[in-house]
Amino acid sequence: MRFERKRLPEGKHSLAPAFDSTLSHQLCWFSSAFRRGLRDSGRASWVVAVALSLQFAIQGCATHGSDFARHGGDLTRAKDRVAELLSRAIQIETPNPPGDEKPLAVYFSKTLRNAGIETRVVDTPSGDSKIGRAAVWGVVRGSGERRPIVLLSHLDVVPADPDAWQNDPFAGVRDGDYVMGRGSIDAKGISVTHLLTLIELAKREAPLKRDVIFLATPGEESGGAEGAGYVTRERPDLLGDAEYLLTEGGGILIRGSDNPTLWRVAVVEKSPCWIRVVAHGTPGHSSVPPLDAAVPRLIAALERVGRIESSIRVVPEVAQMYRALAKLAPPDDAAGYADLHHYLTEDPAFRDRFMTLRFQAALVTNTLTVTVLEGSSRTNVLPPEAVAHIDARLLPGESCERFTQRVEEAIADPGISTEELLSFETRSSSADTPLFAAIEAIAAKSDPPAHVVPSVSIGFSDAHYFRDVGVTSYGFTPRAMRREDYSGVHGHNERADVGSIAAAVTTLIEILEELDRRD
Repeated sequence: MRFERKRLPEGKHSLAPAFDSTLSHQLCWFSSAFRRGLRDSGRASWVVAVALSLQFAIQGCATHGSDFARHGGDLTRAKDRVAELLSRAIQIETPNPPGDEKPLAVYFSKTLRNAGIETRVVDTPSGDSKIGRAAVWGVVRGSGERRPIVLLSHLDVVPADPDAWQNDPFAGVRDGDYVMGRGSIDAKGISVTHLLTLIELAKREAPLKRDVIFLATPGEESGGAEGAGYVTRERPDLLGDAEYLLTEGGGILIRGSDNPTLWRVAVVEKSPCWIRVVAHGTPGHSSVPPLDAAVPRLIAALERVGRIESSIRVVPEVAQMYRALAKLAPPDDAAGYADLHHYLTEDPAFRDRFMTLRFQAALVTNTLTVTVLEGSSRTNVLPPEAVAHIDARLLPGESCERFTQRVEEAIADPGISTEELLSFETRSSSADTPLFAAIEAIAAKSDPPAHVVPSVSIGFSDAHYFRDVGVTSYGFTPRAMRREDYSGVHGHNERADVGSIAAAVTTLIEILEELDRRD
């Protein structure tokens, strides 16, 4: 089944002065009201939320307070603008492979240029793309008193099967407060957040102390070597000796009406170790299978690989994360969170509770998943090779080379070869910085105050390329989401709440302004 594409009309909403003069006021209003409304829906009325948010807007959004009081907040218009940009970004298809990100880079660059922002499209290695691959860069200049901060996102998305979606995944269909489409969360929604942040900053009468750089790169979903990696290797001039970077990997988690929201700031990631496994065998007709047929050989090898045990190891960043979570933990687990290594080692009941949750188990063990299988293209033909891909995610400090050796030892078959497809070591960024303190300060102004946690990401992003060149990099986009909102990421029916993105713009500006005050 295919879906007819119903694209949003182009050209109806431009970056007009009328919109530009009110967006910041709309977002200041919405930032606080949205978070409380999501948390308290069913308990508190939106009328109360709006009244409380007015006080927040006047006190907490001091940069725009008088304008807000004069113009009022047009929430609908703010959400419409977010939806327009996000829908169009989704409609510019960038599934990787092959990526084809250059048209999207051009669109974002044009949007920045129309707002009077310095910008350029940066060609990158094209690989198999016939359309072209590129990054997009833009900057709102500061006074130069402090080193720049980079807002990083990526332009490519993983493929999507239209037959499995409610709507065409590349149509960018809006349904109420949601825009559905591949990349709406990962990561075109982040790109739109950063784009609107720069547009708002460009209207400030007084510049910040540092340049704010917009950077959206190609190829992240396949490891980023020719996207963010290319920028750090070949175009370090685009970074301007940046001090900080914010990207995907963390955010604001809504935990229900009785629990404070969590602001998860990723300071390190597990590292990927992608391995290609090839079983060689005698080809021929399947009616007379030889003993060394490639497909059965591969299946047997993968069964042995699946028995590899991963011991529990608590790295310092995970220990730090759970110490921060201890005050929010259930009573039976609070002591265990505060001293995670000890309790995982010495308390079997705590260990069982902790390891039952898969995302928690993944924070203290290496994981291994078979993701690709290739054999014959015909039912009655024995192929000369059968191939599998293994996606292993390793704890910080682990070596992909050593892990691959363990896989080879488990396979123990000379007729099977392995090849590393992707691996890199990870580095941690300290949480003891003015930027982290600025995030904590803005979280403390939430109603009620949110809880900030330095976290470890079980996935990976392009942040490691920038940590490698000395940029303090955090995985954090201040977008409020529930756990269930993440279900569409790399899955079906991915969708983003446009109100959440609008609120994230205001919160990000507040963080940048707070960082200015702390410098």
